[in-house]
Formats: sequence, structure tokens, C-alpha cells
Amino acid sequence: MPFDRLKKLLSGADVRPLPAEDARAAIAAVLVMAARADGAYEGREQRLIDQVLADRYGLDLSAAARLRAEGELAEAEAIDHYQFTRSIRQAVTLEDRTAIVEALWKVVLADASRDPHEDSLMRQLVERLGLSPMDSALARQRVAAGGSMPGL
Repeated sequence: MPFDRLKKLLSGADVRPLPAEDARAAIAAVLVMAARADGAYEGREQRLIDQVLADRYGLDLSAAARLRAEGELAEAEAIDHYQFTRSIRQAVTLEDRTAIVEALWKVVLADASRDPHEDSLMRQLVERLGLSPMDSALARQRVAAGGSMPGL
């Protein structure tokens, strides 16, 4: 997504929904947001985000890292997560949003500990993505069991 389009999205000046392919940066941003929720953002989490993005979009790891970097920029400039979740919800099917929640849980659980900030963020993201707490719990269980939905 061109950076000026991303800036318009963040400012609220551009209210048109993102095309599905441009929702990638919004997805990258919420993954970064989840990774940073506990105050630590380490190389392991960055590599995991790169792998999730590479798998999801058929990218090589270099392109996925660039997409993650775009998400990092967007997340750093964001006031809250609403603009990202709104864009994702408008551009991504319900099944794919469930897969995104699984990816978010992969990132949150990557460090083998749960922080109250992560739990709070996950509740907010899940609700804003139009999913239920049960959808989130099932996604978390699949991740903990080592499984995942198609699309990840």
C-alpha cells in the first residue's frame, strides 16, 4: 500500500474501504500491535509475523519482512486499532478473519506467557473484527494444540 494512502487511512481523511489486497498492511499492523502489547517486541516475534505474512500471501520472507515493516510504521503512527480492524472487516471474509485471529494468537503465545495487556487487546480486536469470544477461544486452542485453519 503506498504510504500516502496509509497516512490517509490513519488520519481518517480517506473513508473508502481498502481493497482486499491493501488490507495486507492493516493485517500486518494488528499483528505487530499484538506482538508489542506486552511491552516486548523481539526478533522471534518479528520472524513469526514474517512467516505468517509469507504463508498467508505467498510471499518470500524478504517481501514479508517489508510488509511487516510497513505494518510497524502504521502501528507506530496509529491512535488506536479501529482503523485497521475496520479495514480488515470490510475487506476480508469471516473465515479469513478467523484465520487472522489464529495468527494473532500465534504471535501473542509465541513467548509462552500471557500478559493482561495482550488479553485485553485480543478481546478488543476479536470484537472489532466481528467475531465472538468463543471464536477467539477456539482459535487460541487450535494454536495451542499446534493446528490452524486454512489460510494461515
